Amino acid sequence: MFGIETWQFWGAMAITAFAGFVKGAVGFAMPMIMLSAFGSILPATTALAALILPTLLTNIQQAFRQGPQEAWGSIWRFRLHISMVVIFICVSAGFAKALPQPVMYILLGAPIVGFALWQLAGRSLVLPLHHRRRAEAVTGIVGGLYGGISGIWGPPLIVYLLSVGVEKREQVRVQGVVFLLGAVVLTAAHLTSGILNAQTLPLSLVLCVPAFAGMMAGFALQDRLDVVQFRRWTLVLLVLTGLNLVRRAFEFWI
Repeated sequence: MFGIETWQFWGAMAITAFAGFVKGAVGFAMPMIMLSAFGSILPATTALAALILPTLLTNIQQAFRQGPQEAWGSIWRFRLHISMVVIFICVSAGFAKALPQPVMYILLGAPIVGFALWQLAGRSLVLPLHHRRRAEAVTGIVGGLYGGISGIWGPPLIVYLLSVGVEKREQVRVQGVVFLLGAVVLTAAHLTSGILNAQTLPLSLVLCVPAFAGMMAGFALQDRLDVVQFRRWTLVLLVLTGLNLVRRAFEFWI
């Protein structure tokens, strides 16, 4: 079935449903959960290919949940970050099979854990206004470089949004817009690279079903969370995500 064992297929379905639920609840982490868990049951390139279409299509729903006018407004306000993500996904996608992933995982995971723990401890990280454009560009570059290689480009954006205090609905919408545009580029890049091919494309398409089912359940939870709860759970999830990336890096070395 899709070039994998039956148990692998159903495992991927369950993982995708859970990842969709988390994405619906806090607006991110779907590809991170999928890639991390898929890595235990699927070959690395299959795992990357499998998450591409669920990520692409659920981000359409997330980005346009409040309507196209709000989505376009978010695109304009965060155009610098978006531009950097798109450009640097294209730059790095061709190296997905060549660069040492352990180094990439630990360089992304460790700063995420540090930032999230700092925030959970009650410390504030608010960027001075004259530094925000620079931070927006840098986080876009970092996200794009990691995105083309691993399919994960969300954490730098979330760190930026939390640090400048973006409102909850705006944060989720901006995440959806940036993730959507990055997903379009990632899809095109890996159709070219060969990672998304005649064998992996059908698997990725089928996984959209549990992704949407989980996401709808997650939306119901998101609407009930107040701003403080939403921020806390976002930070907790960032800690877990970062620790998992560090764990994966050490798995390669042990």
